[in-house]
Amino acid sequence: MTKIRVAGIKRKTKYSPNHIGNDGMIFSLTAESLRNLGYEVAEYTEAEFVLSEEKERYIFNMARDKATIRRLKQCEKENAIIINPGSGIDNCKREPMTRLLLDNNIPYPASIIIDVIDDPTAGLIEMNADAYWIKRGDSHAIHREDVTYARNIPEVKSILREFALRDIPNAVINEHLVGDLVKFYGVADTDFFYWFYPFDLSHSKFGLEKINGTANEYPFDVEVLKKACDKAGEILNVKVYGGDCVVAEDGSFKIIDFNDWPSFAPCRDQAAPKIAECIHKQIMKDRG
Repeated sequence: MTKIRVAGIKRKTKYSPNHIGNDGMIFSLTAESLRNLGYEVAEYTEAEFVLSEEKERYIFNMARDKATIRRLKQCEKENAIIINPGSGIDNCKREPMTRLLLDNNIPYPASIIIDVIDDPTAGLIEMNADAYWIKRGDSHAIHREDVTYARNIPEVKSILREFALRDIPNAVINEHLVGDLVKFYGVADTDFFYWFYPFDLSHSKFGLEKINGTANEYPFDVEVLKKACDKAGEILNVKVYGGDCVVAEDGSFKIIDFNDWPSFAPCRDQAAPKIAECIHKQIMKDRG
């Protein structure tokens, strides 16, 4: 019996700041898990996929490059089954993510979206926050400076000027939330959900976890968080996801970041078979 062919697209290392090895590992383990399920997996770099003349119907990917996402979107139009689709990857860029999560009542910090050359003062005064996070709005974070903490409005303005000098067109400014920083990973259509306190495990991409510091371990309902994250993934159109939230002393939480296909570094051995299961379910659904 002919094996079903699945295309797998690796993430360009430029888009794996401080996580090149971790991103490579979760991709390889997912490909191995799919082969164990009986699939033929054709692996591509992002550049190889863009130039390829192959037309695989089933695709899983960790892509981030604009050219790759354009190709994925074209494959979507041709009814390919893609996890995560190009439209979902784009939705996880900071500006659209903020709009979509706020518009759909996902617990999310008070935020404004602003062109970096505009004055944020009025919006920040209305926000009435004690401190702020300034995040580039046009893409995922690539450099440490793409997500920056500011203690007051003058610091916000200074950071926006730096963004302008780096040709970043817009920014999302979130209120700073006091509480326990929690990192999570999930896979839709499976029972997989993993969370931990990143500061306590020294798990970091850019070292920003030190702002919230050691967790107080406030009690919270993990099932409620999973449901909110699964809903966020559905809204953003990504099935393989990860992110961060802040848990307040009363057990409430707000999602502060949501990413398409993270590294799953602390749990990749458990996650990879579940990601393969998710992909398998989509393929079986398509094949009736």
